[in-house]
Amino acid sequence: MLGHRINAWTWDRETSTRAEARARRFWGGVVRKVVRRPALIAVVIIGGLLVLASPVVEARFGEIEYTALPEDSQARAATQTLLDEFPSTGNGATLVLRGENGQAPDSTAVRTVSTEVAKVDGISQTVIVGQESDVVVLQGLYAQGVDGTARASAITGELRALDVPDGTDLLVGGGRALVDDANQAVSDSLPWMITIMVLSTLVLLFLAFGSVALPIKAVLMAALSLAATFGVLTWVFQLGHGASWLHVVPAAMEPTFVVLILAVVFGLSTDYEVFLMSRMMEARAAGASTVEAVEYGISRTGRVVTAAALLLIVVTGAFTVSGLSIMRFLGVGMIVALIIDATIVRMLLVPSLVKLMGEANWWAPAWMKRVHAKVGLGH
Repeated sequence: MLGHRINAWTWDRETSTRAEARARRFWGGVVRKVVRRPALIAVVIIGGLLVLASPVVEARFGEIEYTALPEDSQARAATQTLLDEFPSTGNGATLVLRGENGQAPDSTAVRTVSTEVAKVDGISQTVIVGQESDVVVLQGLYAQGVDGTARASAITGELRALDVPDGTDLLVGGGRALVDDANQAVSDSLPWMITIMVLSTLVLLFLAFGSVALPIKAVLMAALSLAATFGVLTWVFQLGHGASWLHVVPAAMEPTFVVLILAVVFGLSTDYEVFLMSRMMEARAAGASTVEAVEYGISRTGRVVTAAALLLIVVTGAFTVSGLSIMRFLGVGMIVALIIDATIVRMLLVPSLVKLMGEANWWAPAWMKRVHAKVGLGH
């Protein structure tokens, strides 16, 4: 509705025009330098991002520990004291024994299971903690130093594999089992999430651009940005390099926040790609060469993309001042992802790859072009 009147209340009507002109000159100069040596720039950037991504091979899921609390937290201090002075207090696997036909398991079955549980390496003793009409609840207490280690997870698997007397069912739970099952559920679902994101992005970008190469390139660029981001997060928050600077305790990554960063960054990366490629497609449709289309697209979207990324960095950067380590994980992850994607990838790597790919950027089989002509999305 406002149209050209959007800047009517500005104190200097020419400010926006001058700023846009400066941005076009700056980004136009950048892209002209990039297209002079596209192969060198592409190799250096891809190599650098792969180096940043390399720690991700050591990434693993974990849980939010008490160490995620601020160092001066009373709850953290109390938990640390309990672990130091009473390392086995109440920590262990919970086992539920059920009989048949709504009946409680007989005492012989309970004694048998209790004995077998106590034989598991890492279990110090087994106690009965409750009984109802149809179940008996046992607690297999961890030996000193087992809780919070990989051995605790292994114990859950060994307990679930125990042979129990006929007519008896054994269910194994507890804090460690709950965390491990939740992490496994996320790990099992993550490939489906990624597959849906990738396929839907490929289809929608093809309908928008009518090209085979551009959607594939967009997905690969998003994947490269995400890999570098999670590589940095793994290096700092899990492996502990520089963790002291952020006042965090190294720990495995909490899966909920990993999924959140993955989804948000992939969406933002695709969004920035659409901004950029839409302007390139406009120039291409007007008869521009590939190099001219690249310069046109970068010079007209560089200011918008970098400004949008800067705003998000300011907003998400607020998480880094939180006393909770997991919030700092989120803040640092978003900052790193935005810097990598909006500048290094979008403004430098993408134009170099478009230049190298040449006419292949705009190619699609004849039948796909006919599909795009009928159902393609305007941009």
